[in-house]
Amino acid sequence: MVNRESGQGWSCKATVMSEGDMERALRRIAVEVVERNRGLDGVVLLGIQRRGVHLAARLAEMLGAVEGTEVPTGELDITLYRDDISTLADQPVVRSTTLPCDITGRRVVLVDDVLYTGRTVRAALDAITDLGRPERVQLAVLVDRGHRELPIAADYVGRAVPTSRQESVEVRVRELDGEDSVVICERKGGTGGGVEA
Repeated sequence: MVNRESGQGWSCKATVMSEGDMERALRRIAVEVVERNRGLDGVVLLGIQRRGVHLAARLAEMLGAVEGTEVPTGELDITLYRDDISTLADQPVVRSTTLPCDITGRRVVLVDDVLYTGRTVRAALDAITDLGRPERVQLAVLVDRGHRELPIAADYVGRAVPTSRQESVEVRVRELDGEDSVVICERKGGTGGGVEA
């Protein structure tokens, strides 16, 4: 995620989720995951780098509290699967992919912070097929901001936040940013598009 502090061409104009809102949304998603999968047998969580990893860890903790069992949780880096890699920096930052177990035959729940165009999820699906053949892949996102470019929809959504393409949704997590919140930022001058997610 790009840091959009006001000195870097972005100004944050509204907080749409507080720390409490984020926790309630994740708790609701945890309950929905249990209900849809009739328990947690065979469920694996994979957080998409970077903020999705931290949200997946929190979700795993909540699921463990609800069902009294540990949910295998891993990390997925999709950098090399992006369809815009040639337009990124000369040396894109590749982060870790860590699988907690073989995902073949499992129900994988991808966890990410923001669903926007769908291209990050498409890249994640490509990465997953290189790692195994899950029984099913589901998607959990904290924020769905619309503007899809691919036919992708989340199974679990913390909050739908209508935005314009000139806006960007910034999810802040305490593990990386020192606080939990979701804010809408706008490019100064109102031109350009949001960051793809």
